[in-house]
Amino acid sequence: MERTARADTTAAPNAPGVPHGAAPPTVPHPPYDACLPAVPGLLDAMPCQRGPAPRSAPAPDSVRVARNGSLRPWRLLPTPTGTPFTFGYAAVLAVTSLISEYADPALVHTLHQASSTDVAHLVQTPVLVLVASALWIAGGILSPFAIGFLLVLTALERRIGGPRTACVFLLGHVLATLATEVPVGLAVLVGHLPDSSLHRLDYGVSFGVAAGVGALAALLTPWLRWPLLAAFGGMLTLDLLAFTDPMTNWGHLMAFAIGIATWPWVRRWGGARPLRDPVPDGA
Repeated sequence: MERTARADTTAAPNAPGVPHGAAPPTVPHPPYDACLPAVPGLLDAMPCQRGPAPRSAPAPDSVRVARNGSLRPWRLLPTPTGTPFTFGYAAVLAVTSLISEYADPALVHTLHQASSTDVAHLVQTPVLVLVASALWIAGGILSPFAIGFLLVLTALERRIGGPRTACVFLLGHVLATLATEVPVGLAVLVGHLPDSSLHRLDYGVSFGVAAGVGALAALLTPWLRWPLLAAFGGMLTLDLLAFTDPMTNWGHLMAFAIGIATWPWVRRWGGARPLRDPVPDGA
């Protein structure tokens, strides 16, 4: 006990305010471990066991948000703040779908015909009809491509942003339309098709949605990517083999391939913009 007391104290010989000859006050040493973090598993009397505690790197924002987002089913649908492009576009399509459903059939046919991306309109007003044709949903608001529009474009916009999602959609819509209509015009010009083919009714968002599916697959894990490509590609192939509307069906496959061709850019965009959730954690 005496040796322990001596080892734990030190004298201050010239401390101010202490009378000469009086015993200087003792200053206790802090325990050896007082200022060090408690680390289990250290061995007594073994030096160089302590140091900065290893710190694990924080998870990236995209990983943290992805984990949280997997528990939020409402993220499958567009929101005004999270996916403004898809949300606004969906609102416009809802209005035009209501017009198609409840307006006078003659008026609806006139509007569809004026918005058609047939050869005659593409020659006269290409920009106008390319934009107008994408304001309608062929088959109604409950058609597979309408549902695909909401799910696919929402997921794509959450990962690459609204402007880039719009670029992918317009790329598929415009290029697939031109790839299907230009051959029709050439076939009419050489006499292989009648002149009535120049006024073929063609409108809707399906080409843009098909391109979005192809682009979105680049951002999915392999166990989701390849089943999605196989299922969607197989559906489009079966539609083409049914030969009910070969020009439109070819356009769907072309738009799908265009979306797949954007993988290098989509992956770069997806890596540069982490997925973020505007909804508070407590919602």
